[in-house]
Amino acid sequence: MILHKHDGMKARRLSLRSHTVLAILLSTTIVTAQTRIVPPPNSYSPAQDVELGRQAAAQVRQELPIFHDDAVTSYVEGLGRRLVNAIPPELQHPEFRYTFEVVNVREINAFALPGGPMFINRGMIEAAKTEGEVSGVMAHELSHVVLRHGTAQAGKQTAAGIGQIAGAILGSIVGGTWGQVISQGTQFGIGTYFLKFSREYEKQADLQGAQIMARAGYDPRDMANMFKTIEKQGGSGGPQWLSDHPNPGNRYEYINQEAQALRVLNPIRDSRAFDQAKAHLKQLPAAPTTEAATKNRTGTRPTSGGETRTPTGRVQPPSSSYRTYNEANLFRVSVPSNWQEIQDSNTVTFAPEGAYGTANGQSVFTHGMEFGMARNESHDLQTATDELIQSLSQGNPSLRQQSGYDRVSFAGRRGLRAVLQNRNDATGQNETIEVFTTQLRNGNLLYAIGVAPSNEFSSYRGVFDRVVGSLQVTD
Repeated sequence: MILHKHDGMKARRLSLRSHTVLAILLSTTIVTAQTRIVPPPNSYSPAQDVELGRQAAAQVRQELPIFHDDAVTSYVEGLGRRLVNAIPPELQHPEFRYTFEVVNVREINAFALPGGPMFINRGMIEAAKTEGEVSGVMAHELSHVVLRHGTAQAGKQTAAGIGQIAGAILGSIVGGTWGQVISQGTQFGIGTYFLKFSREYEKQADLQGAQIMARAGYDPRDMANMFKTIEKQGGSGGPQWLSDHPNPGNRYEYINQEAQALRVLNPIRDSRAFDQAKAHLKQLPAAPTTEAATKNRTGTRPTSGGETRTPTGRVQPPSSSYRTYNEANLFRVSVPSNWQEIQDSNTVTFAPEGAYGTANGQSVFTHGMEFGMARNESHDLQTATDELIQSLSQGNPSLRQQSGYDRVSFAGRRGLRAVLQNRNDATGQNETIEVFTTQLRNGNLLYAIGVAPSNEFSSYRGVFDRVVGSLQVTD
């Protein structure tokens, strides 16, 4: 291949990709005796896995301190994508949505939820000696997802509805007194679903994780080394990860035996990105314990059930990395990764911490975007949009439409855009609002509302445009 001088960056990227593909091909070509893993019977559908994981992940993001640091999260997301690309074809689930987030707590722990969401404690990254060790834990958790262990285990124990199970998931994640608070109202004990696995499932995840590691170019023995690190640092009682992932017996021996069968040539041990992420973490204040991070968070999650929390309006700037959400199989949208998902009966809002809450009995937010649907009796887009804005003005008496409608493309179809001005009663600030509307195939109105203080709107308009541009409707 002839490369010109100005193609140097492209050449380096091609070289990196070639190395990745080569590592995967070598690990699979020379494998002759890898263990065949058969997923257990499962009474849930893959779509139910996705819904359960989505509900639980939304709770996790509200109750645990997600680490919004692009230098670390982008590294973890990249590593996660590499492992996802190494999932064997027979275990791939196109409907799954894999996400990778870091929790800002010091304990050595990681967990994955049905359908794809994965959370890695900062303490896990800090304890790892190599990138291979981080990939080992992530590949193990990923294997629980692709083998659908969580719902297979839940199906053995209960016929309860999705909402009840989702309520128990977070109790399993957090544990202790906080977990008991979260799980009140459900019929389950703490930690019985999705996160505390049987020894049979643990061995399957170990072996499948080893195979995924090999396909991604890592040495599975790094997984065994990380498990030893976890065990040593856990003290006599063992850390939470070992409590949730019991040793099936001879764990290190059978992982090393599988690694010998897989025979990865020139495995990836470390990377510059791993070293940079570790160095960056050392420069930051120490992460709190899970107990300290969560003890003051009870009652702060916005709901439609009467909690009162006034938004502060002091928020982090939108992250440059984006996370994709699949909402009720109706639409998909990508939003900044440091925005929280807040669901109500008829809407879903994405907003940063500090931007949402309640005022005068109504849900309010100062920064972010809201998506919703409304009945459209007229079947005329502009008439329905007029009615939407009128309904918004009932709760916002100072709301004014700044200009007429712009015709835009919204969700890949004909849409309207309007710009409004308002004075936020919760903060006393002037704010600028963008409203986007279009019609669904059934004639109903789909809308998106972007909100930001007027003095910050120029910074948010590009974000709103990117979010709206990512919207895909599946009606």
